Amino acid sequence: MGKRLLWSLVLSSALSAVGAQAAEKTAIQVMHQGDPGFVAAYGKVAERFEAANPDVDVQFIYAPHDAYNEKLSAAVMAKQLPDVMELDAPFLANYVWSGYLQPIKPLIDKDVLDDMTESNIAQGTYPIDKDLYAIGLTDSSVVLYGNKKYLEAIGARIPKSVDDAWTREEFETYLEKLSKLDGVKWPIDTFRGYGIKTEWITYAYSPILQSAGCDLIDRKAWKAEGTLDSDACVDALAMMQKWVKNGWVVPQSAGTNQFFAEGNPAALALGGHWVYAEAAATMKDNIVVLPLPKFGAKGASPDGTWIWAITKTSAHPDIAGKFISFLLKDKEYRTYVASQSGYPGLKSFAAESPLYAAGGPMAIAFEQASKTAVARPPHPAYPTITSAFMQAVDEVFNGGDPKEALTSAAKKIDQDIEDNDGYPPFGDEQ
Repeated sequence: MGKRLLWSLVLSSALSAVGAQAAEKTAIQVMHQGDPGFVAAYGKVAERFEAANPDVDVQFIYAPHDAYNEKLSAAVMAKQLPDVMELDAPFLANYVWSGYLQPIKPLIDKDVLDDMTESNIAQGTYPIDKDLYAIGLTDSSVVLYGNKKYLEAIGARIPKSVDDAWTREEFETYLEKLSKLDGVKWPIDTFRGYGIKTEWITYAYSPILQSAGCDLIDRKAWKAEGTLDSDACVDALAMMQKWVKNGWVVPQSAGTNQFFAEGNPAALALGGHWVYAEAAATMKDNIVVLPLPKFGAKGASPDGTWIWAITKTSAHPDIAGKFISFLLKDKEYRTYVASQSGYPGLKSFAAESPLYAAGGPMAIAFEQASKTAVARPPHPAYPTITSAFMQAVDEVFNGGDPKEALTSAAKKIDQDIEDNDGYPPFGDEQ
């Protein structure tokens, strides 16, 4: 009986010690999105971080990609912002202006900061104070993927660099030829299947307008009317509407992988850098990567992706910064991102990614970053800008008048800016 009592006391003491140790852990919450592969990768990084920092407990809050902003808004309303949050780069200006984020430079390891590419710095910088508020391992771009067999069949010219991109005339000529080619169901997949709840339409399609000579908004006056509904933008959207009406574009109902689906029913794809890994796995040497066409006098391509920030309300910003630094340097995480054709945002990661090196299959995508990349408007009204534009494009693709749709979108954007008194200090920099 005495032995049992002694064992009970020892066990009780041990459990109390474990409980005390657990209670002493500092918890940080990390809000993120991502497909199952990335979710699993984050979990493994957290395990390694906690092993190296046994006094820290990393708690994840997952939000579906298509509902991320809604979940963030709910966290704001409930005054329960996480310590670390993943954010889509074009929304950074809105989040900083709204007071959600704090400058991140003092909290991130210096070797990581020194490793950032110019485009990575740009996507995480707030234009008013020029301070860095977010950082990522990657940036992004959209390229034109082609099926080599189909392109050779129509005698298409294969550009070797961004400077050599197809013109609008060449591109539309090839679309028409491909529409008559045996085996091709659709000349191009523009990934309409992503719908209008993601950033895809603004991210991938607005460079077409910018290449044609216009923009979503005047970036000095911060006014959309006269710019988004200008003749150049109306013509560019009418051009895209023609592609849809001609049956050249994969319909939204067909999903988002018709370029590399069985039988390769789509000959071209206007797709993000992430498409390469999956497409190359099935198409092998039959995939060719091309720069986005020039729809006007100059080329344009998008940039900006999901990056990491630390909230102003974080009780442990030093630990939050330590976790982000650990994540960005973690070798196993980098290996996984590279396997998903991750677009380098750190110089060291670029050196580890032969896919994007000179002569690599995705070298043209990396070349676009320095030659044609145009960031989405870095303005607090961006949520309205992208929502209005996506609705306009969706309306036009379903038969609406391009001029009317863009005029309506421009008015919505300008009304939002007016309702917020111009989002000061934006507009003061003119």
